[in-house]
Amino acid sequence: MAETLITSVSRPAERAVGGTTVVELCGEIDMLTAPPVGTCLDELTAVALPDLVVDLRAVSFIDCAGLGMLCRARNRVVARQGRLRLVTDGTRILRVLRAAGLDGLFEIHDHLPEALAAVPDGDLTTAAG
Repeated sequence: MAETLITSVSRPAERAVGGTTVVELCGEIDMLTAPPVGTCLDELTAVALPDLVVDLRAVSFIDCAGLGMLCRARNRVVARQGRLRLVTDGTRILRVLRAAGLDGLFEIHDHLPEALAAVPDGDLTTAAG
């Protein structure tokens, strides 16, 4: 009889910082883990003007399913006139985003405080005030 490996994937950690929701992902984001993470991001992007930071610093691997999940979240945020930032301080994730031609689609920061404090592109009133 063949054994089946069943892996439990829990909901990613999330917390509110001011009006921004920070979602912390860790480990591998692949075809097994991307669906439950995507469900979480779908819930968080279902509101008007969603403001999300997805922290990828603890992610060791991301495949096309993970990239698809991030693109879906981005599209949902854009459709609801919100904002999505990615935080990654390693070259692994950046290299994958660049190879897929997706690095220009996302607002990417090296550090969480930087992502939380960043002024949206084109929002000069916030920068001046």
